[in-house]
Amino acid sequence: MLKDERDAVEVLKSELEFLRNGNYSEGASWRPRFIFEDSPTCLNFGHRDNPSPCSGCILIDFVPPEHRSKKFPCRHIPLDASGQALDALYRHCNQEEVEAVVCDWLQLTIRRLEQERERHRQEPEHIPLNSQENARRHSLGRKADSQAW
Repeated sequence: MLKDERDAVEVLKSELEFLRNGNYSEGASWRPRFIFEDSPTCLNFGHRDNPSPCSGCILIDFVPPEHRSKKFPCRHIPLDASGQALDALYRHCNQEEVEAVVCDWLQLTIRRLEQERERHRQEPEHIPLNSQENARRHSLGRKADSQAW
């Protein structure tokens, strides 16, 4: 199975730009354009003849587990605090309202992921010991080893 190795933050930023540039609403189309599915975010964008499974998409991590096996799992990403997803928005909102909700979700999610990365970068992998403390711990370890025999 193909796994999407793209950076999630960069993908979401590109999606936000794609949305803001009016790519979902510009021009007449014989069918509505679907958020995520009709953008370069989708693994199958431009590859409808030989589609990859959605389980390999970078967006699958945002989809609740109970919806991951659906035909279009990205339509089930909770986009607000109430858990509204594209699947419901498409049925109850106009294109402008849908895009506004998605735009807010993208901005919040990008910010959250960037903050998580920054916190992770700031976490020390280990706390360096000064040389005396390191030597003391090393000698205590040796004493414990020799006492075990």
